[in-house]
Amino acid sequence: MSISSKVFITYLVCGTGLAALRLMPFLLLKKFNLPKAVVEFLEFVPIVIMTTLWFSSLFTAKQGHLPQIDWQYAIVTIPALITAYFTRSLMWIVVVGVASLALIRLI
Repeated sequence: MSISSKVFITYLVCGTGLAALRLMPFLLLKKFNLPKAVVEFLEFVPIVIMTTLWFSSLFTAKQGHLPQIDWQYAIVTIPALITAYFTRSLMWIVVVGVASLALIRLI
């Protein structure tokens, strides 16, 4: 399988651009300090992303019907919420959720 030089250059330019876009915020934030209000706002981003992923897994939508609850995910939510209450650690919430889902699917 051969690759043309145009395709290779396209991949190289796109990869460089993507890497630059992902690294630039880290490089800029090392030199500048953000206002306290912006930092407080950004603290909510991880929980909002996780909540969005959770809702999209918990409910399945079909056109013309109300959203249906996926009961496997609803049951797994209970140990994950208990873990969240006691640990407040996103890592442990994910570990308990994945392990609970694996156990339910195994049964």
